[in-house]
Amino acid sequence: MTPTKTIYLAGPLFSEAEQDFNRKLRDILVKRGFSVFLPQEDSNDTTSMRHAQKQKHVFNKNCKAIDNSDIILAVLDGGSDVDSGTAWELGYAYAKGKVVLGLKTDFRTLGSEGTVNLMMEVSLDILVSNIDGLLKALEKYQ
Repeated sequence: MTPTKTIYLAGPLFSEAEQDFNRKLRDILVKRGFSVFLPQEDSNDTTSMRHAQKQKHVFNKNCKAIDNSDIILAVLDGGSDVDSGTAWELGYAYAKGKVVLGLKTDFRTLGSEGTVNLMMEVSLDILVSNIDGLLKALEKYQ
C-alpha cells in the first residue's frame, strides 16, 4: 500500500469566504486520499496567538509542516497580486525542492505578462484554473 501523501494548503485565510474555500478544498483532497495540513486550523494561527506575541510558534509550525509535506498547493486567487504569506510559503517550498502546485480560480491576470507574478508562476510545477484541473494534476502524485 502506498503511503498517504501530505499536502500543505497555502492560501489566503483572512476572510470567511477564504476560510470556507480552504476547508472545501481540504475536504475534497482528503476524500481523494491525501492528508492535508491547513494552516488556518492546524497551526493555531489566530488573532489571540498573534496578540500574545506567539507569531514565532506559528511560523515554526508552518515551516515544519512545509518541510514534512510532499506537495505544496498554493491558492493564488486575489487578482493579479497573490497573498503575501502564500507567496512566501511558495518560495520557501520551491527552495526546499518540493512539488509546488498552483490553483488560480480568479480569472484576473497580469494581462500579457502572465497569470500571476512571474517569480511565482515559474516556481510552480503545475498551474491550474479550477478544482477539476487540480484533481487531474494530482493523479500523478498519488
